[in-house]
Amino acid sequence: MDPQLLNYYEAIERASADMLNAARDGNWDEVVKLEGACVLLISQLKHAAQEPKPAAVDTAAEAAALEAAKLKSRIMQRILVNDAEIRQLAEPWLQTLDEALEGRRRTLH
Repeated sequence: MDPQLLNYYEAIERASADMLNAARDGNWDEVVKLEGACVLLISQLKHAAQEPKPAAVDTAAEAAALEAAKLKSRIMQRILVNDAEIRQLAEPWLQTLDEALEGRRRTLH
């Protein structure tokens, strides 16, 4: 795996951890801001992943690619764990927001 791609995965993981910390603090504006940063990083990752890469031909390169794949897997698992906790923390906030919006709709009619 290209080191540049791993850098993107690591940056997404950092943003995910920052989002989780903001969610734990109840700072939903920051969560939304960081979510936008994640979207941009994911877009850049997708673009970088589409660029052709030279094929690995030696055993050392294959071993390095395997280690990079393992690292990518661990990063992805941490991102998913962060995401699950953020969603759990967001549920009450989203419920409150829905209730507030529902109250606004009733006063408009």
